[in-house]
Amino acid sequence: MISLFPGCLLATLVLLRAAAAQYSSDQCSWRGSGLTHEPHTREVEQVYLRCSEGSLEWLYPTGALIVNLRPNVVPASTKYLSICIKPSKDSKGANIYLEKSGDLKLLVREQEHSPNQIYCYGNEEGSLFIEATPQLDISRKITAFQYELVQQRIGMRSPLLSAPCRPCSDAEVLLAVCSSDFVARGTIQDVTHNADLQESLINVVADKLYRQKSRIFYSAGRSKRWLGQVRTPLECGVRPGDGEFLFTGSLHFGEARLSCAPRFKDFQRLYHEAKGRGENPCEVAAD
Repeated sequence: MISLFPGCLLATLVLLRAAAAQYSSDQCSWRGSGLTHEPHTREVEQVYLRCSEGSLEWLYPTGALIVNLRPNVVPASTKYLSICIKPSKDSKGANIYLEKSGDLKLLVREQEHSPNQIYCYGNEEGSLFIEATPQLDISRKITAFQYELVQQRIGMRSPLLSAPCRPCSDAEVLLAVCSSDFVARGTIQDVTHNADLQESLINVVADKLYRQKSRIFYSAGRSKRWLGQVRTPLECGVRPGDGEFLFTGSLHFGEARLSCAPRFKDFQRLYHEAKGRGENPCEVAAD
């Protein structure tokens, strides 16, 4: 943990300008400029956003921002509420910390984030504190990121918040089929690995589409098949394989990310076993 600025915390709080608190017009996204600050001051502005997803863009960063991210409708329990941010590829000019009770914990260091990298933290860990780094020329600096608030369901696995390469348990597979943003039965057409993005892009040919949020899979014309792409971390080492799989996952930052993907015959077995015990969380066509 480190102090907000070199010097005493009280001096920093005195610089907090209540009049400068900025509310986005749609309460989802904010765009501001450090040029509104007086030269050579370390002013801190408050930003309040009240959506499940949105973005922030800070041009010519100087001083600092405290960004408060909360859902518009507060869940009955926020214990499992997490916040994920995805810095833009060219985000520069500031370090991003978690601030709680006057202490800072570094979350994203300027220019050291990998393209497409996502950072997640629990809402109980504090607010985002974005501190501009000293610059001789701020004219080309923009700090920008997208954010999502993720409500963790008990027993539900999120590819952003859990070990992405760990095989799913039987219970996780059954719950994923009922709760995922997309569920499709199909085969792997090919896999493309991108070392720069540290991701693997899986091209899927689906014979049956159970569910999808947004248009992840597209009809392949008269063949009655569906084509789609899902992403997974490069470290998982996904390779093309024979046989049918049940692909499940979630939509984050406009991209489909793989969660559980058991072989379909294995899913059939565990589904029918759970059905025989009356433990299925939902009904699906498993045959």
